[in-house]
Amino acid sequence: MPRAALLAALVAAAACARGGLPPVERASARRLPLRLCRVRDVTEDLLCGSLEVFENRERRSGRKISLNVVVIPAQIPAPRPDPTFHLEGGPGIAATMAAGVYVNLLPGYRRDRDVVLVDQRGTGGSNPLTCDLSSDTPNPGGRLDEMYPPAAVAACRERLGPSADLTLYTTPIAMDDLDDVRAWLGYDRINLVGLSYGTRAALVYMRRHPDHVRSAVLMGVAPTNLKMPLHHASDAQRAMDLLFDDCAADLECHAAFPKVKEELVDLLDRLDREAARVRYTPPGSDRSIGLVIRREIFAEKLRVMLYEAGVARRLPLVIHRAFEGDFNPLLAVALGGAGGPPALAEGMYLSVTCPEDTRLIDADEAKRLTEGTYFGDYRVAQQTRACSLWPEAELPVGYAAPLVSDAPVLMISGYLDPVTPPAWAEEVLHHLPHGRNLVLRHGGHLPTDMSGGRCMDRMILSFLDRGSSEDLDTSCMKEMIPPPFALQP
Repeated sequence: MPRAALLAALVAAAACARGGLPPVERASARRLPLRLCRVRDVTEDLLCGSLEVFENRERRSGRKISLNVVVIPAQIPAPRPDPTFHLEGGPGIAATMAAGVYVNLLPGYRRDRDVVLVDQRGTGGSNPLTCDLSSDTPNPGGRLDEMYPPAAVAACRERLGPSADLTLYTTPIAMDDLDDVRAWLGYDRINLVGLSYGTRAALVYMRRHPDHVRSAVLMGVAPTNLKMPLHHASDAQRAMDLLFDDCAADLECHAAFPKVKEELVDLLDRLDREAARVRYTPPGSDRSIGLVIRREIFAEKLRVMLYEAGVARRLPLVIHRAFEGDFNPLLAVALGGAGGPPALAEGMYLSVTCPEDTRLIDADEAKRLTEGTYFGDYRVAQQTRACSLWPEAELPVGYAAPLVSDAPVLMISGYLDPVTPPAWAEEVLHHLPHGRNLVLRHGGHLPTDMSGGRCMDRMILSFLDRGSSEDLDTSCMKEMIPPPFALQP
């Protein structure tokens, strides 16, 4: 009998004999390498552990790093043998930060199978490559500085260098780590749930370890040939124009902001000629500070606001007020939460995106795709310069080739996604005979801030239960609508 089945049988027998055990105690009997623990935003015991791996997996010598693992145990006595492995976005966000979401908001995912969260090397509790590159100053105005100041990037590289070989944090290496965790915990086949960059990680895992994949759910698909941020400007241009179309079709939004597109073009022209100088009072403070808003920074803040449907619906108001000289609605969003620790490990972000994306960008192609857009070449220029200061890593031959797989794959795309629009998922779908892509008409990068959100969870859970997207009931997608456009600050 396979180990997972044997353990499940033992746990089921024990539960009957004792009259039932809490999920964490049942799972503790099955998962000996783990210990009881408490994690952020969760009030019940979960299971935690760490697995040491060689930083240099190919040489298998030298420094070791510990991979931080959290298991949210299934709620039934004899869970399914195939757990769900959650793969986070960024790259650079720790997967274990999602524990509270699964326990408090999405309990259906752990109803009959474990949920496994592994901090990818370079994030969270797995030798994090964390630097705050936004500013050397403590005031929130640092959020309006350029994204990758060269001195800050160089300082980050020097600070991290003694504790990490920055060329050894790419996605293929990390997915081999993930398979080690799978084997260490005694699972055979697993289900992958990837968000944003996590979809790329899932695709890479499926290529390198196909025998251990039961199914995959990919939200906001970022394939291995995306070459971030090459398409940021053009994809965001599409999303912004679609948002303007939706505003024009909405009676209240059109009445309040009838010329918002023209106002944005005029405002960007004015900022091109001269940066705006404004006063801003941070929340909780009684003193205002002076800020300078440059054209490229302003446009980038607008682009980021497109990621979530609820925030995007504030954009016509933000643009209109800025056109009239009031940047406070923008600053309330752009500087919200300033002063906290960065959630994204910037060093890991560069160690992944520099070799896998940015260094592959052709300058002529970048000029063609960014010229004439609202957003210009700001992100390409910033990341290209940052990557010139970052150690070079090698990738496996054929890394950017499309994944060919017979595994069932459910993809979910937001029609208004500014960074991974549906076209990228459709490109991946060509090579997945058992794949399906669902397009949420009002969805952004991730399907948040929309009514009917339980619809998406029901579809995903149905897909995971059956291991197939055939005959999947998607009728509830029409219930997933965004909040109304904001008409007042």
